[in-house]
Amino acid sequence: MKSLEKDLPKLLKKYFGFNSFKGPQEEVITNLLGGNDVFVLMPTGGGKSLCYQLPALLLEGTAIVVSPLIALMKNQVDAIRGISSSEGIAHVLNSSLNKTEIKRVKDDILSGTTKLLYVAPESLTKDEYIEFLKTIKLSFFAIDEAHCISEWGHDFRPEYRNLRFIIEKIGKTPIIALTATATPKVQDDIQKTLGMMDAKIFKSSFNRPNLYYEIRPKINPEKQIIKYIKENPGKSGIIYCLSRKKVEELAELLKVNGINALPYHAGLDSKSRAAHQDKFLMEETDVICATIAFGMGIDKPDVRFVIHYDIPKSLESYYQETGRAGRDGGEGYCLAFYDYKDVEKLEKFLASKPVSEREVGLQLLHEVVGYAETSMSRRKYLLHYFGENFDEKNGLGAKMDDNSMNPKTLVNVSQEMQQILTVVESTNEKLKLKDLVNVAVGRESAITKSYKLGFENYFGFGKNKSDNFWKSIIRQAIVNNFLYKDIETYGLLKLSDLGKEFINETKEILIAEDVDFEKEMETPIVSVQAAGSNALDKKLFDDLKDIRKRVAKKNAIPPFAVFQDPSLEDMALHYPTTLSELSNVFGVGEGKAKKFGKEFVEYIAKYVEENDIERPDDLVIKQIANKSSHKVFIIQSTDRKLDFEDIAKAKDLTINDLLNEMESIVYQGTKLNIGYYVDKLLDEEQQEEIIDFLMDSESDKMSVLLDEFGEDYSEDELRIMRIKFISEVAN
Repeated sequence: MKSLEKDLPKLLKKYFGFNSFKGPQEEVITNLLGGNDVFVLMPTGGGKSLCYQLPALLLEGTAIVVSPLIALMKNQVDAIRGISSSEGIAHVLNSSLNKTEIKRVKDDILSGTTKLLYVAPESLTKDEYIEFLKTIKLSFFAIDEAHCISEWGHDFRPEYRNLRFIIEKIGKTPIIALTATATPKVQDDIQKTLGMMDAKIFKSSFNRPNLYYEIRPKINPEKQIIKYIKENPGKSGIIYCLSRKKVEELAELLKVNGINALPYHAGLDSKSRAAHQDKFLMEETDVICATIAFGMGIDKPDVRFVIHYDIPKSLESYYQETGRAGRDGGEGYCLAFYDYKDVEKLEKFLASKPVSEREVGLQLLHEVVGYAETSMSRRKYLLHYFGENFDEKNGLGAKMDDNSMNPKTLVNVSQEMQQILTVVESTNEKLKLKDLVNVAVGRESAITKSYKLGFENYFGFGKNKSDNFWKSIIRQAIVNNFLYKDIETYGLLKLSDLGKEFINETKEILIAEDVDFEKEMETPIVSVQAAGSNALDKKLFDDLKDIRKRVAKKNAIPPFAVFQDPSLEDMALHYPTTLSELSNVFGVGEGKAKKFGKEFVEYIAKYVEENDIERPDDLVIKQIANKSSHKVFIIQSTDRKLDFEDIAKAKDLTINDLLNEMESIVYQGTKLNIGYYVDKLLDEEQQEEIIDFLMDSESDKMSVLLDEFGEDYSEDELRIMRIKFISEVAN
């Protein structure tokens, strides 16, 4: 096992074509190989599936992957088969198979061919499957989309609750549970339900810096959607609606307006659903109008926009759904339309549910309202919800939301904040948000009556302000960590130590002046261009996309299962003309190069010859059409070991501008060879000191580096070292 762990980077390259692991992937895999239970909390696009796919290929036996959707299983099976010469390496076992297909699956498992078996939780309840699985060597269980286990999760599936008992019946093996969205409450619930409280926990940042978040008033949303899509032709996108009827109406309206759109919801027959999904994956339709039934199983990296026609029921749903945009690191525009009337409809819908379900639903809905109405950085609000702090001035993606781009007028509410915190203290922390609002405005309710709060001198202290004003104050108190929601009694607001300090010594707290969500904003619709989505040789990149489509069709798989966009971009930068060269392209590797590469390298060789492109033997950087690109110029200049001052001067940039450009390049995943320049700035010992710190640090923020090294090094020196570190370690 030790030798396996040592060789993981080589094995990653061999099987998946990647040069390095993302985030905690390597540590997760090492722990799973070591027989530990593992809990992985990683955002959409963070590379969760690799955490169980690679160890499954390496370990003896078959890994059981429990997955909630047939579409999701099919996608992943296609992807794994794409890197192997054996079709039987991965199989699905679910209700869609006939007897002959089930026999083939079992035969492949018994012969030791199958390394990954994808099953629906419902299939695992069948006695015949349980008995069969008892007889085979299992490597581990992977529970994908693990938030489905929790009643507090946004996609709760009751059949997931029994997984622990089924696994114990089949036989004890390590468990890896994975999810892209889990608040501390959901995480705790998942671990308890699966009996894995001692699991090693790996939590990646939920920040997706390439996504731009925007909320708009829901005024003529159809007109706004059509305008946006027309201004962004050919881009792939998903529009979410809460009702099937609206999905159908909107898809039809888009088609009438010349937009290539299709509907997707649970009311369509399975054949139509599969056909519409395949057309979207195969790039035969640009836009899918869908209910939340669509998306969980969609591993399409180049979705460029996600629009919520209706506000979603929870921030987990919102995060999961917006997370389907820009998974390749490129542009991802996330627009949601907000009208409080929609929230009231959802509240009425919840009124018919059992009490416990209703309470959960209302709490989750109130969080969404807070997000829609907030004046603060939406990214900060969203990340705080998942238990993560965000620096809205210097953090990655700091300006990528409407509130940060167009700040609202703010007013100081420190006195009101102190008043509301004092009420929480005076009522012994036994009220929820709506109860606190009722106390502030002096409105009697069942809770205020039961606790006889109407007789207290603070009852109605804020009746000169609206409900929404006090909701904003309370939400700001939560975001500022003055108040928190207790995990066990979810919804009751508790006073933190910071909150107690604030009562005794106030400081300035700013919130937006009353926002009129009924008034139409005049802000024009803009396309948000995120970094990293432009290929270098645009003509070659477009041609390669056409070839990819052709190869994909021939193999009956989606285009991205052949090569993802970043791989095509790399080809358009490096012009590989042999399979050996192609295997060194980002995200390719030997297996994929052999399986799909022939047409690509033959075309590139012809393209290079016809366009008289110079290709240095070392395959560093080639002459390309887009000569004005700073990115290309910087990569070429650093490869030629030019001084940074000369590079900046040649493009009329300041050193600060140049470092900004370099940071953008390396954070997009491209390597910059700047060791020659760093060696002139700092000696080996100094470099090691900073690299060691970054290796152990939880953050690479400049503020963290300056706190540690500000007295010994300049900010430019630290930025240059950070660029070197990201380039060499992360890329």
